[in-house]
Amino acid sequence: MDITFLLRGLAIGFSIAAPVGPIGVLCIRRTLAEGWASGLVSGLGAASADAIYGCIAGFGLAFVSNFMASQQTWLRLIGGAFLCYLGIKTLLAKPAEQAAPGKGIGLLGAYASTFLLTLTNPMTIISFAAIFAGLGLAGTGGNYGSAGVLVLGVFFGSALWWLILSSGVGLFRARFNPAGLRWVNRISGAIIIGFGLFALLSAL
Repeated sequence: MDITFLLRGLAIGFSIAAPVGPIGVLCIRRTLAEGWASGLVSGLGAASADAIYGCIAGFGLAFVSNFMASQQTWLRLIGGAFLCYLGIKTLLAKPAEQAAPGKGIGLLGAYASTFLLTLTNPMTIISFAAIFAGLGLAGTGGNYGSAGVLVLGVFFGSALWWLILSSGVGLFRARFNPAGLRWVNRISGAIIIGFGLFALLSAL
């Protein structure tokens, strides 16, 4: 196993996950409102989607990449509408009195929502394709073992960012009273709605 592919994958996954977009806002809000586990699992949903897009770019699945790019209008509409729904739900949410229990449908829902949101962002596959091509990694020269290691690195790199973010934000959770969490919900909801409206407008 070429360790350089793993390290490159780690760097790619971390760098693509790090910019704070709607998923980052969701992760921060869920960590503050529902606890560390909810924030981390939300991030892992995004990391799983990143790994899928890493597979597409790493294994050179051009037909999948081309199909996703050709359907970006519909993907933006779906993703934008889902973001608006999540934003409104967050905006109107009442602060929890205590952290969520960290199991069951709550965590499954947190994972699924960010997984689907990341998959419906066509810019993610474009970003991966551009980075892989720029580094000479697209298709990894037909070496499926190297491609698999690269994708594994992408997942762990992305997951590392979400672990750092949720853990860092979790340290400040105890300092937020219900009034503070209410403002977190309002601000987070407004930002997420803004991302959703931008996605819808860009599709139109």
